[in-house]
Amino acid sequence: MTNFEKLYNEVIKKSLVEKFGYQNKHEIPKLTKIVLNMGVGDAVTDKKKLTTRQLVFCAVAIALAFITSYLKIFKLPWGGSVTLCSMLFIVLIANWYGVGTGIMAGFAYGILQFIQEPYVLSFFQVCCDYILAFAALGVAGFFAKQSHGLLKGYIVAVIARGAFHALGGYLYWMSYMPDNFPKSLTAIYPIVYNYSYLLAEGIITVIVISIPAVSKALVQVCLLYTSDAADDL
Repeated sequence: MTNFEKLYNEVIKKSLVEKFGYQNKHEIPKLTKIVLNMGVGDAVTDKKKLTTRQLVFCAVAIALAFITSYLKIFKLPWGGSVTLCSMLFIVLIANWYGVGTGIMAGFAYGILQFIQEPYVLSFFQVCCDYILAFAALGVAGFFAKQSHGLLKGYIVAVIARGAFHALGGYLYWMSYMPDNFPKSLTAIYPIVYNYSYLLAEGIITVIVISIPAVSKALVQVCLLYTSDAADDL
């Protein structure tokens, strides 16, 4: 059972009974699935925007990022873990389809992460740790047209994500540290803590995408899902 299902069964169901006065438990609405929709707008008619094939790829990449986020090499006690290259899939979207698309994909991925494992201290803390941190992976798109753009973009994206985690840690999480925690480390600890696992995963991912066979495969996939001709296949 996911955290959201637990919340629905233990809290929301009771509220529904109180509000609508259900007498039979079978009258209470059941939660069967959670669907995240991405607005397409005029993208179906504007050729400069994402094609249907590209939208499908974005959805697949987000799903792969979410799945690989469960494949944890190791996990830290206060949140954060080294996963099997989960950030790479969001960075690929930004690298192939641009900053805006990358940010939106990171935003959707951040919501999934919040549903998967929510830590709530305040609204702004949630924004830092989930919405802004994962949306920041989209900045990789700024380097798309540069030499070694994927590598450069990935490194900057990891740094950008870590900055928001560190900000949230400094503003909120540090107040939960033991009383004997050195005050002189209040500013530096969130940075060291968050970048310890982000940089570890970053190094692993950089090594993986630097393997010639992997690099060549990524180029082939890029050509398939960014080419206008691909829609005519």
